[in-house]
Amino acid sequence: MAIEATATDFDQQVTGPLTVVDFWAPWCGPCKMMDPIMEKLERTYGDRIKFVRFNVDGNQDIAQRYHVMSVPSLVLFRDGQAKEKVTGVYPEAKLAHYFERKIAE
Repeated sequence: MAIEATATDFDQQVTGPLTVVDFWAPWCGPCKMMDPIMEKLERTYGDRIKFVRFNVDGNQDIAQRYHVMSVPSLVLFRDGQAKEKVTGVYPEAKLAHYFERKIAE
């Protein structure tokens, strides 16, 4: 299960070699579509990638810090630094390919 980050512990949660943060909101239909995809990918890659979720409702400061203008958005962190962002719903196979490439870097 992905770690639920809060505004208080966000910076601590994104530490580590490779972290993917799922910026989402409870009212977001596409976010609900991504949930089972992210859960499956976490089961596959959870030993190599840290998975974190961040609810943007009431936490706009952190979303704005990483230029998250719409949800769902995934932000890839390396050693606590944001490196890339993808926005929207992606098929499992496409995200798996993306994760494989990032692990290999």
